[in-house]
Amino acid sequence: MKAEKRPCAQERAQEAFLPPTAVLEQLEASLRMIKRRTDVSLAFAGQMAESGAVRLSLFEGPTAGALRGVEVESGHGLGGRAVELSRSIAVGDYLTSPRITHRYDRFISAEGLHAMVAAPVIVGRRPVAVVYGAFREAREIGGRIQDAMAGEVRALEQRLAVLSAMEAGFTDPAETAATLRMRERIRDTYGDLRTLAGRVSDAAVQAEILRIGGRLLDGEADAPGLSTLSRRERDAVALASRGLTNQQIGEALGLSPGTIKSYMKSAMRKLGAATRLEAAILARRTGQIP
Repeated sequence: MKAEKRPCAQERAQEAFLPPTAVLEQLEASLRMIKRRTDVSLAFAGQMAESGAVRLSLFEGPTAGALRGVEVESGHGLGGRAVELSRSIAVGDYLTSPRITHRYDRFISAEGLHAMVAAPVIVGRRPVAVVYGAFREAREIGGRIQDAMAGEVRALEQRLAVLSAMEAGFTDPAETAATLRMRERIRDTYGDLRTLAGRVSDAAVQAEILRIGGRLLDGEADAPGLSTLSRRERDAVALASRGLTNQQIGEALGLSPGTIKSYMKSAMRKLGAATRLEAAILARRTGQIP
């Protein structure tokens, strides 16, 4: 008789139930931080409801109240599109953008919003909320604002992952903090191995280093619609995620800054990322870097 396979700790954490009140508390903290770190007119968010729609309920900044309680369905509007793509998306003018459906225009118009960015909050490979930043005028949403949003959403995902792990049975905060530190060390080691592989001239040794580095990936399948990165694109994104400039990445890999810039541009295009930070986040979500 076969022994029943028991889910590993990581699988239990991914399947854990996140108390809605805990998610709301963490979302509120993130909205305050986004409003403080950017000049958005309004930061707002909503949790995923049982129906699969995002119910808007939290707002930071002056609001007319037109969006409160609106349920955004997957694939529709900006937030629904972000959920569908599993990545953030920005538009210079919500009301005229051809990139989204316009099911919720009357609410957006009543609130007086135009330029907007929306980012899904993903925990355990599933979306649990969407965070928005919006302006009351049409304008380009630059990399600084998108990076601030992406950074705060990533921090939010990590906090919720800790809560999820604790709900799954990891009741020791020190243990979950140690797990997160270990993950960061794994990411650093992966980057070091990729750098080392680029410096080795022996093909067999190089292949073995890359094989060992590949064992640090979690094996997730690529998300629908996202292309697989080339080896050099993964190298560039992995090192960029550690805060390295194109010059520093080029020195580590023995390539010119211009070549690194080309790899980063190609990786961002394949991932649908607007910034380097978002590219790193999307590459991690799709299991292409640890």
